[in-house]
Amino acid sequence: MDDRILDEGKQQHEEHLEMSLRPEYLNQYIGQQTLKNNLNVFIEAARIREEALDHVILHGPPGLGKTTLSNIIANELGVNIRTTSGPAIERAGDLAAILSSLEMGDVLFIDEIHRLPRAVEEILYSAMEDFFLDVVIGKGEEARSIRIDLPPFTLVGATTRFGSLSAPLRDRFGVQLRLEYYDVDSLVTIVNRTADIFEVAIDDDSAMELARRSRGTPRIANRLLRRVRDFSIVKSEPSITLDTTNHALKVLEVDPSGLDPIDHKIMNTILNTYGGGPVGLETVAVSIGEEVVTLLDVYEPYLIQQGFLERTPRGRKATAKSYDYFNGKCQMDIFRNEE
Repeated sequence: MDDRILDEGKQQHEEHLEMSLRPEYLNQYIGQQTLKNNLNVFIEAARIREEALDHVILHGPPGLGKTTLSNIIANELGVNIRTTSGPAIERAGDLAAILSSLEMGDVLFIDEIHRLPRAVEEILYSAMEDFFLDVVIGKGEEARSIRIDLPPFTLVGATTRFGSLSAPLRDRFGVQLRLEYYDVDSLVTIVNRTADIFEVAIDDDSAMELARRSRGTPRIANRLLRRVRDFSIVKSEPSITLDTTNHALKVLEVDPSGLDPIDHKIMNTILNTYGGGPVGLETVAVSIGEEVVTLLDVYEPYLIQQGFLERTPRGRKATAKSYDYFNGKCQMDIFRNEE
């Protein structure tokens, strides 16, 4: 899983690279047009009122630009941003230290906010709503509560599991924005923009092919471009060609629909071993040697979005579309090199 080319999550070595590719302002941000239009209004209104922007929750699949948008919000407001994550805030004191360092109007970005410990989350309520903290110092009979006043700030939370947020926390976000998977045209624009930053030429057909196989996710599109660029450099090409792109993606085991061998293994197991289903997800996981949470969070969403798989009360079931795709020309042998 750590080396999976189609993993929507950020890989450890990609953090610095992603920062160099991120747009800094809304007018540079590609795609998500409705979200951008609404966010632009909210930011402009906050600037006119000279107030902090309402708290913002960004939710949707990984790799779509939630972290990028948090930095754009801070840039558009002309304020500083402090970045942390839910798992990194273990105690109320950790949160108090972060919040007390904020200045008027600053942005606090909490990634994976659904993973905040419950005790920390409850402390956050008063900070979000009334801009103060009640911190308990000492233990037992010597325990006492200290109130810390905070300057108005904007909390931007990001989550891939919006439904996992507790209702009290979710309701305190005045701006709730969902990021959707990108269409092919937007991904083509992203691929071309990234190629310009990398100072590498790419033809239109290659950019389109990369966009089609990127699972609607800019992070994957940029990752595939980097790998295809390597093949092109080794071949000493002046520009990335479609032949090189197709060859590289075949070697990388990314099929024409953006599926990899595990996707094929899942669907062929459901189709051929269990007659198309319905079959329980745990049964599928055992059959292919993967963990249930990996299938649920990583593989299943895209298969459902593409219309290959459906959830039923009795388990997962293959769709009519999947019978033609996986039992026809796109069997696992698509990844084998031709003799």
